[in-house]
Amino acid sequence: MKQIGREKNPRRLWSPFFAELWVLVFLVEFMKGSLLVAILPVYMGETLGLSAGIIGLAFSLQYFGDNAFRAPAGWIAERLGYRGTMSSALLFTLVAVIMLSVLTEPVWLVVACLLLGLGTSPLWPCVMTGTTEMSGPNNSNGAAMGTLEIASMGGTGMGPLVMNFAIAQYGHSYGMVFMILTGCSIVLLLVSLMLPGRKKSADKGALQRSALVSSDGLTKQKQQLLGGIKETINSLKTKLDVNPLIYPALFLQSFVIGLISPVLTLYARMDLGISPNLYSVFLIAGGGVTVLALIPCGKLVDRLGTEYFLHAGFLLAGITLFFFSAVRSIPLVFVSVALIGLGYALILPAWNTFLAKLIPESERATIWGFFLTLQGSGMVIGPLVSGVLWDRAGHTAPFIISGIVMLLMFGCHLALARNPRRKTVRAE
Repeated sequence: MKQIGREKNPRRLWSPFFAELWVLVFLVEFMKGSLLVAILPVYMGETLGLSAGIIGLAFSLQYFGDNAFRAPAGWIAERLGYRGTMSSALLFTLVAVIMLSVLTEPVWLVVACLLLGLGTSPLWPCVMTGTTEMSGPNNSNGAAMGTLEIASMGGTGMGPLVMNFAIAQYGHSYGMVFMILTGCSIVLLLVSLMLPGRKKSADKGALQRSALVSSDGLTKQKQQLLGGIKETINSLKTKLDVNPLIYPALFLQSFVIGLISPVLTLYARMDLGISPNLYSVFLIAGGGVTVLALIPCGKLVDRLGTEYFLHAGFLLAGITLFFFSAVRSIPLVFVSVALIGLGYALILPAWNTFLAKLIPESERATIWGFFLTLQGSGMVIGPLVSGVLWDRAGHTAPFIISGIVMLLMFGCHLALARNPRRKTVRAE
């Protein structure tokens, strides 16, 4: 999947292809932020009167669909191209939004949330693969990674703000917000149709598949497909030559976010006594520092490499999380939040660039999907652990454990920076 359509200079950041990826990331995260933060908890709980168990099941299936199918989505993207993969998947997103807007039966709402996850599952494998293809022979494109993180964080933050305003303006009616989300789904589908398609040059495997279909029909086509899947799995075992520490590191990197995100609001309101308006400023302080620092950090990653940024980011975030759990002074709380935001600005573009350098050119989308599935699993498990810690070990426990995990990541990266690949270890 080396072809990237219209690009004359593959390293030019704001090419049409990269702009399309940026819009897809922003709108998908805008929709997910709107639904998962601002709309569905209140709509399903208060308006429809559904139980917390049903709401939890719906959210769990959304995360499951989004994470469990990233690796298969990457495998499909290698064969269908960006356009076919993303447009087919985003049809599920459009159907999911329509179902949520017109149906009220719990079973269909749960199914709609699963479809929403399935529809967004190819996004990050396709985006990471496309960005890696643009990054040249050294897979160094920290500026692009930082820009994509801005799209992701901006969409996630803007979604709830816009939807809360729309709900208030229309007398707590959800008709308008679902119309906005349906419009976003249609725009996503149109943008996905502008992406590059599959490779024009047909390889031997494609010609053989065509011959098999024309001569022996669907049976041999199915055998060829299964053989292709097995071949891909075998190629991952042989070509994905990375230090085994990369797998727990992928999980832990998002596990920290999963630990913090469910209890941050509760901690700010109950333990720190922060008002809703001050809490908005609190979030802007952390998120704003991250967004403002992402692009310069990404550019510096391209110039200086990833090692020192990841060392500094994990160490800064880990120490500051311990500090955050201990302070009660509001100015110091804001300082700690800003430092955590700076830590993540150091980590995010450097971490994605570090991963990109480990991925072989063949089966790029499949491996990105595999990596992102492992990384996303931390977001699924983290909230469950966070709730147990909050109830049984105290309100500061999730933040203390998050600090410990960040320091573990610092240790993991020290080892990975020395020996990122298995062959390096074996050679010694």
